[in-house]
Amino acid sequence: MLVPDAANATVRELMGSLVLREILPMREAIALEKIIAVLNKFPALFPRLQPKTDNARLKTWSIHHHQHGTHKSNSCFSEFLLLGLTDDPALQPLIFILFLSMYLVTILGNLLIILAVSSDPHLHTPMYFFLSNLSFTEICISTTTIPKMLVNIQTHSQSISYTSCISQVCFVLIFGGLESCLLAVMAYDPYVAICHPLRYTTIMNSCLCVLLVLLCLLVTTVNALLHSLMVLRLSFCTALEIPHFFCELVQLINLACFDTHINTLLIYSVTSLFAGIPLSGIIFSYTQIVSSVLRMPSMDGRYKVFSTCGSHLLVVSLFYGTVFGVYMSSAVSDSSIKNVVALMMYIVVPQMLNPFIYSLRNKEMKGALRHLITGMPSL
Repeated sequence: MLVPDAANATVRELMGSLVLREILPMREAIALEKIIAVLNKFPALFPRLQPKTDNARLKTWSIHHHQHGTHKSNSCFSEFLLLGLTDDPALQPLIFILFLSMYLVTILGNLLIILAVSSDPHLHTPMYFFLSNLSFTEICISTTTIPKMLVNIQTHSQSISYTSCISQVCFVLIFGGLESCLLAVMAYDPYVAICHPLRYTTIMNSCLCVLLVLLCLLVTTVNALLHSLMVLRLSFCTALEIPHFFCELVQLINLACFDTHINTLLIYSVTSLFAGIPLSGIIFSYTQIVSSVLRMPSMDGRYKVFSTCGSHLLVVSLFYGTVFGVYMSSAVSDSSIKNVVALMMYIVVPQMLNPFIYSLRNKEMKGALRHLITGMPSL
């Protein structure tokens, strides 16, 4: 019979070597945990047993088992590491101030647009309804990514939990896809107004506007949940370092030690749909708009139409230009710094600039903002 110290050392070594350093079937791991629980009920004979764990190993520990001929995986690590923009401690305060300023400008600018549209009855039109939804989406996508980065810089930590990372991936996909769909819907509004002016009020009624927004939200949510569920089936057995300031889907899949061909195929196919269909709709709408405008005899009428559509065209160019830059950068360059900068241009900069684009180029919006801030009536 083993003496208590010898028994303690033997069981601890058994637990440490088998459970934490080997790949066991789940039932054996549970059986060992029950043995430890029973022995811990006799503290007089056996001092409380704690398995020796290595934190670095615990983060990457996975249990793989076969059940009825089907391979399953269950990832049991605690966190990922977000490497951010740079490891230089001297630059961290500058990056913190820069991103905090951009985040506050984004929140304030888009919030002002939402309040201006809701408070001014003259702006209760389909175009401004879509614009207020776009502003809300930009607030959400910025809030999904930037605050976690600021917290990590402030706490000198790079960690993000597994659950938080998957949630971040899901919400970025929801709001990023929703922004793309809303830009397409916003192109449909001037198309109906210019190409079918007599039927505008009949077509663009409030019920259709709400249904279009809800449809966009439903489609993007289903897409995000599909990608998130596909990520949950992966095992992460390599270094869990993400070379970005938030959990980006492609980088997360690259860390998996499991077959990711299905995930990669899903990404390319769905990205083609979400980028191709809205962009095709925008191109079709503006092709019809330009064709109709060129038939107008009045130069003032042409200028007014192009001035009205100019803000939306600029936002569309900024959004799809940065999306194209992100994927070109990841395909052409292996530099993680360039990829992070390109991703920042997509996930941060457009959301900050869009309120300025819509407010500075739109007299109605400037009047509503003046009334909201100063109390002066809009002209």
